[in-house]
Amino acid sequence: MPDGPLIVQSDKTLLLEVDHPSAEQARRSIAPFAELERAPEHVHTYRLTALGLWNARAAGHDAEQVVSTLLEFSRYPVPHALLVDVAETMARYGRLQLVQDPAHGLVLRTTDRAVLAEVLKSRRTAGLVGERLDDSTVLVHPSERGHLKQVLLKLGWPAEDLAGYVDGEKHPIELSPVTKPRTEHEQAAAWEMRPYQAQAVDGFWHGGSGVVVLPCGAGKTIVGAGAMAKSGTTTLILVTNTVSARQWRDELVRRTSLTEDEIGEYSGARKEIKPVTIATYQVLTTKRKGVYTHLELLDARDWGLVLYDEVHLLPAPVFRMTADLQARRRLGLTATLVREDGREDEVFSLIGPKRFDAPWKDIEAQGYIAPADCVEVRLTLPESERMTYATAELEDKYRLAASASGKKKVVEQIVARHPDDQVLVIGQYIDQLEELAEHLGAPIITGATTNKERQRLFGAFREGEISRLVVSKVANYSVDLPEASVAIQVSGSFGSRQEEAQRLGRIMRPKADGRTAHFYAVVARDTVDQDFAAHRQRFLAEQGYAYRIVDAEDLDESPAGSPTP
Repeated sequence: MPDGPLIVQSDKTLLLEVDHPSAEQARRSIAPFAELERAPEHVHTYRLTALGLWNARAAGHDAEQVVSTLLEFSRYPVPHALLVDVAETMARYGRLQLVQDPAHGLVLRTTDRAVLAEVLKSRRTAGLVGERLDDSTVLVHPSERGHLKQVLLKLGWPAEDLAGYVDGEKHPIELSPVTKPRTEHEQAAAWEMRPYQAQAVDGFWHGGSGVVVLPCGAGKTIVGAGAMAKSGTTTLILVTNTVSARQWRDELVRRTSLTEDEIGEYSGARKEIKPVTIATYQVLTTKRKGVYTHLELLDARDWGLVLYDEVHLLPAPVFRMTADLQARRRLGLTATLVREDGREDEVFSLIGPKRFDAPWKDIEAQGYIAPADCVEVRLTLPESERMTYATAELEDKYRLAASASGKKKVVEQIVARHPDDQVLVIGQYIDQLEELAEHLGAPIITGATTNKERQRLFGAFREGEISRLVVSKVANYSVDLPEASVAIQVSGSFGSRQEEAQRLGRIMRPKADGRTAHFYAVVARDTVDQDFAAHRQRFLAEQGYAYRIVDAEDLDESPAGSPTP
């Protein structure tokens, strides 16, 4: 009997023994199709889900590969029923196909007539399809292309969308072989896409539409620029905030043939529509008298490509708008497809399947992102705060624990351990952050900070003029701080896995001297703060990052980067 690191169970859970010599190889092999659920010290629990298997199928993995992986790494015989279920689940993807018929336009076609009969009998598809053309084909109203894909996924028969896209308005875009200097002191430098970035662009283009998953700091903007160059059309880019919009503009000007005059910003501050237009999710979802007032932006030009940055953050109204954009190529970019609202299936249906996914540790091994040391620092609440916490209402417990007074001293100690590093202190609660900023003598950026002041402070931090910066969740996403090497998290959005990944991502850009990045999560022991921390760490554990646990009282004795005392 093989002594593999994996135990495959009939309830579709996979148990991975972390200390096994082949554990890392097994983790990488199951990552494309299995989702991590729990990651304590010795045994990690993964689960096989239909969506995970369909994403793997759309990315080019077949059932034979999945079955072979399970058999190769399993310690015990794999339940036959599970292998059959894997094969049958993956075979459901693509049995229905959306295609363009030369005579009738958009149709839903099947290779299995019983499946078509089943979905047409459902009340959910009523009004989305038209006349039955033959036993295997039915007309689809073009305006319902997105909605139909959502419904079919929920019915358990995900459609493969092969219907193609409008060409869009031509607008030539080329990648520049040499970067354009951002300042008079900066030199132009030759550059080219990294191999995995080129693979991501090719995977997206070949698939038509879909999502590219890359670690923070691995150059998702370059993948976007590469897709734009491949498309050679007008492009609408949707981003999380105005700072991100300006970073996209600067990077496109620096690395492509585009000039500033060809790039428009559509935000709260400006309303420019140009061949490449960068809009914020916030302005697109702004309502006046119950009406989305900026919807015309989606039809303002004949966009050949719609690009969604941080696609895991797509607000619900943008999903609805995207249902009407199915005839346009769509590229989603993200570091994690995890959504705390469970709407991963809508990303799959409306943006497209996962087309490329690079494990964080693989990119780290190639030297393109910094290695990271993750530490959970646990402190014990003083007796008075423990009693306050114990008797608090359930909805108040997290804030009380996350804002524990002892965290101030812990942050001070961690900052003192890194005197020569650029340090970010990140949290959720503004009063807590203001107190820490005052205590550390550091500037603070919150939602109330103007865009101009944010850019000034981020710029000063990048240039090394300030080495400590306190930030709220506004800095979770799309903020480029290459030299930040230490992040201290004092509080967060409860148990959000994507937020944990994004916050680690703030310090993952490779450092000029090759040093390791340090991520500290400061947690109150025996509280919901500790429980949420365990949940937050799940995605990073899936990527191969192990958190060391250090007691706050031992910090002084434990030099940065050392093993747990």
